[in-house]
Amino acid sequence: MAEVDGTILTILGMAAGILILTGWVEQIYKGYKTKSLKDVSKFLMIFISAGAILWLIYGIIVEDVFVIGTNIAAIVLMMIVLGMKKRYDKQSKNKQVQSRIK
Repeated sequence: MAEVDGTILTILGMAAGILILTGWVEQIYKGYKTKSLKDVSKFLMIFISAGAILWLIYGIIVEDVFVIGTNIAAIVLMMIVLGMKKRYDKQSKNKQVQSRIK
């Protein structure tokens, strides 16, 4: 196998991390703006979180700072999205119950 330049690997790792995390930041922004994350599946969150935890463990074992950093950040962002989803779903349910009472 050909040897790959360390700088190229660093750029590749940073670009991958930025792309992955940007998706979560956009989801948080959209959810905050609309106060709704009803279209985000809990199962999606669970499976992606589990994958991120496994990648984090892998990163720790191989001592790869990009894998570790990206997955810690991804887990934090996913926890924010999940917390927002729970909060907004609860608020939506409360509004539905209140509208039925009136």
